[in-house]
Amino acid sequence: MTIDSLISMNNVTLAYDRHPAIHHVSGDFVRGSLTAVIGPNGSGKSTLVKTIVGLIRPVEGRLQIHGINHRDIAYLPQVTNIDDSFPISVEDVVLFGLWRRTGAFCKITRSMCEEASQSLYTVGLEGFEKRAFSSMSAGQRQRVLFARVLVVDSQLILLDEPFNSIDSRTINDLIQLIEHWHYEGRTVIAVLHDYDQVRKYFPESLLLARELIAWGVTKNVLTSANLSRARAMSEAWSDDNLDVCHVGI
Repeated sequence: MTIDSLISMNNVTLAYDRHPAIHHVSGDFVRGSLTAVIGPNGSGKSTLVKTIVGLIRPVEGRLQIHGINHRDIAYLPQVTNIDDSFPISVEDVVLFGLWRRTGAFCKITRSMCEEASQSLYTVGLEGFEKRAFSSMSAGQRQRVLFARVLVVDSQLILLDEPFNSIDSRTINDLIQLIEHWHYEGRTVIAVLHDYDQVRKYFPESLLLARELIAWGVTKNVLTSANLSRARAMSEAWSDDNLDVCHVGI
């Protein structure tokens, strides 16, 4: 563990639904860092984020978060679990971010509603409190979910593919919000696919391909050699899976 480490991993091996996902990863997320987690599809990026949140436990090694409880982490998952058929308002979605303060049955106060309204104003959705969440566009929904992250007010923010299927204007606005979090000294970890975005906005990167390929300053991670190695390892893993399938036939 480094002196400024917020999250330390020592020989961490992860599995998802009993399938191996990441092997023997060691390293530290430094407090206040802004890190992109990148790699080919199926390389274990989302599994790593879920493990940090506490949804998955390592099958080997140790992952530690220093000074923050799991329930205090602000987490934006890849796919929201909100059912479109459930009549929930935009305001209620944002207020879910306050559950650690309210508990399951505590009354929502006026100040909490004002906090939710302020977060919606910050993401460009002023006056949308009473709108049905199901009526919103993909970009608007993601703004709402970022507003929910805002009210959590955590020092550790985890974003799993936050820019998928949304418009460029929304992406630009949300990137500005992420940069502001970084400026405030919060630790932000985001799973991303767009390497141009990573190069432009994320000072640190972690490149996975079922194991750690590179971790550090983005320009040193996103090299042709590292990306080629990650691609080759991902293809080798896919070929191994095919061999197993053929053996079982």
